[in-house]
Formats: sequence, structure tokens, C-alpha cells
Amino acid sequence: MSSESTPLIEVRALAKSFQLKRSIAHRVLGRGPRSLRALHDLTLTLKRGETLGIVGESGCGKSTLARCLVRLYRPDAGSVLFEGEDVARLTGARLRQYHRRVQMVFQDPSSSLNPRMTVHQALAEALAVHAMRAPETISGRVIELLELVGMQPDAAERFPHEFSGGQRQRIGIARALSVEPECLIADELVSSLDVSVQAQIVNLLLDLQHRLGLTIIFIAHDLRLVRHISHRVAVMYLGSIVEIGETERLFAQPEHPYTMALLAAAPELDPSRRSLVEAVQGELPSPLDLPPGCPFHPRCPRAVERCRIEPPSLRRLRSGQDAACHLPLGGAG
Repeated sequence: MSSESTPLIEVRALAKSFQLKRSIAHRVLGRGPRSLRALHDLTLTLKRGETLGIVGESGCGKSTLARCLVRLYRPDAGSVLFEGEDVARLTGARLRQYHRRVQMVFQDPSSSLNPRMTVHQALAEALAVHAMRAPETISGRVIELLELVGMQPDAAERFPHEFSGGQRQRIGIARALSVEPECLIADELVSSLDVSVQAQIVNLLLDLQHRLGLTIIFIAHDLRLVRHISHRVAVMYLGSIVEIGETERLFAQPEHPYTMALLAAAPELDPSRRSLVEAVQGELPSPLDLPPGCPFHPRCPRAVERCRIEPPSLRRLRSGQDAACHLPLGGAG
């Protein structure tokens, strides 16, 4: 039985790799299959009612984590707990209940919207499959859902291609909300939208969270949006969390050198910086050939010999943040 002190979601030492097909050259040379490490020893908790922002460069594992949370991917090791229960062990009605309670909204709404269905049909299907309403009340609930996300009732009889990108995202959110979830996972929800529309969608999420008591995982590149919407922020690098903490504290005084580089690279936060290349030296290591020790040490100006040999663990520092760094910027914890 859950309590207020129990995290809604707890991720423990999650790991996920993908086996790549061997190229012709690798076959000729007799080399075995290669493995791409997407997640490694990833641990975090999600408190009920909060928004956790997740940031990091492309390829750092953000979307893989999201897909593990909703069981689109099965992790190789570690566990995902929902209200203390291991999600991997859920079957039958318990698994269906989990899928209803934890919903994912994708960057591309076409992932969840059938182009051959009207908006009414798409929302009604979700309501019927999960038996959320009596058949005679479904049409009324469809209108309620559209109004909840700021859409007019006449949108129900139109097809997804008739709407703008921002409107399609609103419909995707309405479809996710139709099954009355407790947690929304927004994976790059606004990255393909214009800046003004991004702000509208983020403000919609904030309003929905207030009205419905939602818990949200907000995955994005844009640090400005993450700062606006999140209670806490987790920074990922090459499949692991390198820092996590309360949003304003993390933005004001980052502990990990990579977090500092991300903040310095964001033009919205520091107009003198325009790219991560300017803020951090060297290229991102290949996930096929990760360096020993701390994975960030080849690019870190503070790296010492220990960093090249010993992987740092995520630990609580005096600042209140958790960071995986032997030499945190604010000093030892």
C-alpha cells in the first residue's frame, strides 16, 4: 500500500544496451557483434505531484529511459518500481492498470494518433478500451477532454492532418488524459514546435498538473523550458545521471562540470554562448567505446588521475544536490 513518503516511481540501477548488426567489414575480420550502452546504473526517484525535468545531449539515453518506464523497452538490469511494486513483474489486469496510470506523450503525435481516425474516434477508442465511461457518455467526455486542453468542440470531427503541430500535441495530451493517468511522461514534447507554441504547451502542462494533480517527467533540450516547468532537474550524460537537484539551486550553482557546460552553452541563459562545443572541450565519446573511469573525464578541465580510473558514484553533497563527480564544483559532500 502506498503512502505519501513512497516515491510514485523509483528507478534502481537501470541498464539497457542494444546489440548492433555486424557490418561486412566486421564479419570479414571475424569480430563479434557490438553493443551500444544506452543506460548504465541509472537511479532516480519521482515524487508524487512533482515535475522532474531530464536534460542532456542527443544520444544520452533520455528517450531510452522514458521507453523503459512505460515498458516499451525491457531493461537488461535494474528495476522500475511503481508505488513500491516492480513493474517488470506486472501481468494481466495489473499491467493494464499500470499502462493506464503512466502515460507517455511523444514528440511526434502521429505515434499515438491514427491518421484515418477523427479526433472523436481516437479519443473514444481510448475511453472504450479502458472502460473509462459508459458508452452513452463517451461523446460528452470527448468534448470535455478537448476543452480541457484548450480545443474547441468542433475539433472532434476533424482528422489529425487538419491541425497545426501545436494543436496535434494538445490532442495527443487529451488522448493520454482520457485514461485518467497519474503520471505523464513528455518525451521531447515541444522540440519541433515554434517557440511561442512551446510556451503555450508548457503552460498547459502546468495548468493540467495543478487541476488534475499530475506527476510529470519532462524530457527536453531547452533548458529555459525545463527551468520554467520543473521542480527538480536530472542531468544525463552517456546513459547515466551525473547530477540531480532542485531546479533553482541546480541552475544557480551546478556541482558537476558537465551541468555547468550545459548551462553555459544555452543561449537563453547566457547570450555569449551559442553551442556546447564552446562550453566543453573535445567530442562526445562513442557509446560503443566508452572511456574508463568517469565517462566525462576526456572533456573535463578539472579531471585528475582518479577520474581516469575510478567511475564516480552519484552521492549527496552539502549543497543538497546529488552529483557523480570526484571533484564537485562546490567542494566535497
